[in-house]
Amino acid sequence: MKAADQYTIRTLSVPSLTLMERAAQACVDRIKKRESVPSAVCVVCGSGNNGGDGFAIARMLAEEGFSVTAVMAGNPKRLTEEAAFQKKKYEQAGGRLCDGFSEEEYSIIVDALFGVGLAREISGSYYDLIGKMNACPAWKLAVDIPSGVSADTGAILGTAFRADETVTFQAEKLGLVLYPGKEYAGKVTIADIGISLRMFEEDGKNACMLSPADYRRMLPVRMPDSNKGTYGRLLMISGSRGMSGAAYLNALGAYRAGAGLVRLYTTEDNREILQGQIPEAVVTTYDLYDERELLRLLNQADVICIGSGIGRSEKSQKIVRTTLENAEVPCVIDADALNLISENPRYMRASENRKMVLTPHMKEFSRMTGIPVDELRKDRAGALRTFTEETGVTCILKDASTLVLSGGGRMYVNPSGCAAMAKAGAGDVLAGIVAGLLAQGVLPAEGAVLGAWLHGRAGEYAAEKKGRYSLLAREIADSLGYVIKELEDQDCEGV
Repeated sequence: MKAADQYTIRTLSVPSLTLMERAAQACVDRIKKRESVPSAVCVVCGSGNNGGDGFAIARMLAEEGFSVTAVMAGNPKRLTEEAAFQKKKYEQAGGRLCDGFSEEEYSIIVDALFGVGLAREISGSYYDLIGKMNACPAWKLAVDIPSGVSADTGAILGTAFRADETVTFQAEKLGLVLYPGKEYAGKVTIADIGISLRMFEEDGKNACMLSPADYRRMLPVRMPDSNKGTYGRLLMISGSRGMSGAAYLNALGAYRAGAGLVRLYTTEDNREILQGQIPEAVVTTYDLYDERELLRLLNQADVICIGSGIGRSEKSQKIVRTTLENAEVPCVIDADALNLISENPRYMRASENRKMVLTPHMKEFSRMTGIPVDELRKDRAGALRTFTEETGVTCILKDASTLVLSGGGRMYVNPSGCAAMAKAGAGDVLAGIVAGLLAQGVLPAEGAVLGAWLHGRAGEYAAEKKGRYSLLAREIADSLGYVIKELEDQDCEGV
């Protein structure tokens, strides 16, 4: 964003102060929308351009009749040229300026202390200042990003301002959508202030979110002249004794996503249960490891999904190894298969098939990379990029904010989903949905992005009906048809 800002100023000849005035006006508009009657406002300003935005906000609010106090929290001798100009304009307008934060009865506190460039831990007087700002009972607005939140990772750099709303400029920052930064940002409003985003379009590695129109274009075509074979033969290797539910949810997710034929390869214990639960699926079972039978099934499949509920027995290890060494079609690798790969990395190295979609949650990803979860949370995007560049696979890193990345290319942030989906079996449904899309000919990279969004949106839809506490994983799959129809029916032109 800093580079885009400079490109806009130097190449497109848009004055820096013009962008600053627009940014300030966007914040003032949000404040006025909340507080129609002028009230007491404290704007805490740093010495950088974020502080310049703050002084401009303070001046504009004062001109609107608000009772404004600006706090010069940074070193006045280190003010940027733009910040010094805005401070002077504020003082010339008769604004009240303090060099320390006093806990008065403000109704609004505006954080313009640090911007997106902060890359160090906050300590000392700044740490204490943010603590005082957070302790105030006022409504809180952050300018561009809450001070203390890493714009790149969402990590908290020592401490951070807890905003009720953040007005961010031109594009949402990754740190505003990844936890814990998302929690500190509150409601996020994106303000168009005229910064050119051309360089983001040219750089294929910047993270992005997609629009409904993008997801609609990814949907596989359903042709009038077709049959079940047209939409793929999917082999699902899932479920072990006592884990028939994983196989059921896999198959249900795949069928709801549009797969033509699903064959479940599972233990004999599950045959009767699964045939009663999902009669649409073909059920093939095993008691002992049968390499010849497994190879026959692998050769018949257009797509393979392996791992949900298979356990980590010696038999499961052999099945995973044989599948990865011999599969030549796209594979979705989930749950226990990921754990077995973590214990036996040679299984994945032995495979020449890189048309793989891995679906780990944070703990599974930690096992695969050897990075503790606490460390991953500090920069999950960086760890995911390193992993996909080294392996060449597509990975859906499941978390409260799910990231999807294929072979080190462009990272996608999935905007759908809700806390109601934090239930056993939800991941099995996701693996089934992605595999079902791949069976219909969707490429692994797009299938992962679309599958993650459909899964999250179906969870939202189901939660609207069932509430945040009572949602079951199968209800996510059952809501999928409504979500796909919603996507098909809406007019996405221009979105």
